[in-house]
Amino acid sequence: MADQNRRDFIRHSLLGLAALPLGAGILSQRALAQELPPLDPSNPQAKALNYVTEASQASDNPAFSKGEKCANCMFFKDANNGCQLFPQNSVAPGGWCQSWTKKG
Repeated sequence: MADQNRRDFIRHSLLGLAALPLGAGILSQRALAQELPPLDPSNPQAKALNYVTEASQASDNPAFSKGEKCANCMFFKDANNGCQLFPQNSVAPGGWCQSWTKKG
């Protein structure tokens, strides 16, 4: 009986150690996700996509339609105000860029 308990202990310990890097990776991504610096509209990529921090500032852009904003775009990440187009930065939920695509 003692051998079986020892085997179970070793098996569970090894499984736990194998899962540790995976868990740490997930936790560190969440922690880092909360620390995204805001996107500067003067950033070259932001300029190329006509990013503005307030959607109303884009009203003269032919690609803009009323009601479009980062918060209802498919590229927007609610958890951290991130954007798939600007992975190193957060964007203003009320902002807009010409790559806006309806969340679906």
